[in-house]
Amino acid sequence: MHLLLEAIDLVKHFPVEVHRKQKFLHAVDGLNFHIEAGETVGLVGESGCGKSTLVRLLTRTLDLTEGQIRFHSKSIGLIAARAMAVHPLRREIQMVFQDPTDSLNPRYTARQTIAESVRLLSDLRKSAEIDAEVEHCAELVGLQKELLDRYPHQLSGGQKARVGIARAIVTRPRLLVLDEPTAALDVSVQAVILQLLDTLKRELGMSFLFVSHDLNVVRLLCDRVLVMYLGQIVESGPADEVFHRPAHPYTRALIASLPGGLAGGESSESDLLIGGDPQSPIDPEPNRCRLLGRCPRGTELCEQQAPVLREVAEGRSVACHFPAGL
Repeated sequence: MHLLLEAIDLVKHFPVEVHRKQKFLHAVDGLNFHIEAGETVGLVGESGCGKSTLVRLLTRTLDLTEGQIRFHSKSIGLIAARAMAVHPLRREIQMVFQDPTDSLNPRYTARQTIAESVRLLSDLRKSAEIDAEVEHCAELVGLQKELLDRYPHQLSGGQKARVGIARAIVTRPRLLVLDEPTAALDVSVQAVILQLLDTLKRELGMSFLFVSHDLNVVRLLCDRVLVMYLGQIVESGPADEVFHRPAHPYTRALIASLPGGLAGGESSESDLLIGGDPQSPIDPEPNRCRLLGRCPRGTELCEQQAPVLREVAEGRSVACHFPAGL
């Protein structure tokens, strides 16, 4: 494998006014991670942790505050979001959105939706060539040809999801960002779409960044996992190891909430976050662990020195002064 995408000290702060004073909401705060070619990386964390902001930064629909994004050895972090829409690299990074209904133009047929990506981001210009590519892509995602001339309201949830996937892969991207791609679908349809995505990844040689609240899906589909909490990555590592031997207290709490809890039946109050609310992401104290107040392992050290993400074993990194089991 070789490096496909690398985030270096990635920061996104939003200015906010609090009591007539300008402060900053730290949505993404100094992230460092990478995605290898052909790899599926899962991104998990509770609502408000910064996952959606990170996705927008990586897909270049939102400008950075600081840091770098390198894609296939090219620096793309300084490309303005507006400029990225027509940049040659746009075709290399595509996204499948959470709600297929909201992400499709109700005035476009399925054929027109997929064809728009071809016209904007490929070198094809002849109508016959574009149409042939649309039909080929529809076949790849299992969308029957007779459905291509239907509008979104005439399609089922699963069919709309296939249109969204076809629109994303028609440019043959190297990286596909999936933002809760099955969250709006019935359970019976979710499994079919997830299986389709896995097949397409292997056939087309793409890398995935898979954003999800469904930890079981992440455990089954992903090679590695990134765990986010209040704008920071608190744990990363191979999916199997993270799920069987979570080291960060927040990761342990997430996994303990699954049916069966932690590996080996290990589950007790010490594995769970003890009450309290998350700290405010507005100008958080830089020298204080962001989990302090909810963490059963918190000490005076955590009050005085914020832990940094550090490698604790081969391929495993944790931002905690007292990682468990390592």
